[in-house]
Amino acid sequence: MDTDLIRKVWQRAQARCEYCRLPAEFHPAPFQVDHIIARQHRGATSLDNLALACIHCNRFKGPNIAGLAPETAELVRLFHPRRDDWTDHFFWNGPRMEARTPIGSATIELLRINDPEVVSVRQALQEEGLFGA
Repeated sequence: MDTDLIRKVWQRAQARCEYCRLPAEFHPAPFQVDHIIARQHRGATSLDNLALACIHCNRFKGPNIAGLAPETAELVRLFHPRRDDWTDHFFWNGPRMEARTPIGSATIELLRINDPEVVSVRQALQEEGLFGA
């Protein structure tokens, strides 16, 4: 991937995961540039199809473009950082990310955004005033 394209992804994301919103400076592993629609699903390597993701979110997202909404077991598309507004689908309840929509709940579930370890990291960062939810 072209370094200029990578730089643009980082700038647009303001150096934070576009799924869980964790700032890169507080994560021990390097962030990754994610293909929102995976290449295997004909997703382009273009600015419109790339998102900055922490390794936790990206590992669980993988090439997935949909997931099951836990409330209904309905298959729904995942949150798309270029097409969706984060606040339409999610909100913070302390250190826990909560869903407003089936897209939000499927994304939280599939990416394991509220994994207890991740929640405890966000809690600690909030207590220190370093992560504004």
